[in-house]
Amino acid sequence: MKAILAAVFAVMLGLVFSTVTFAEATPGAPAAPTAPAAPPAGGEMQKEEGKKQEMKAEKHEKKEKRHRKAEKEKKQSRSGNGQG
Repeated sequence: MKAILAAVFAVMLGLVFSTVTFAEATPGAPAAPTAPAAPPAGGEMQKEEGKKQEMKAEKHEKKEKRHRKAEKEKKQSRSGNGQG
């Protein structure tokens, strides 16, 4: 009886793990390429990095502007609360 239960348990575990690993790929499908994709040409890469840096700079400027505005509003609200 123990041997039968152990065999059933082993079969169930085998089915569970086989569906997890093999169900994702369709049969006969080629394996995913292991080599990384070719990097873009040097000029394109520099342009992309330049755009990223510009966007970061703009974002930083906007953040500073919002911070300055919030500081200004805090100062105004503090001075307004003292007088009354």
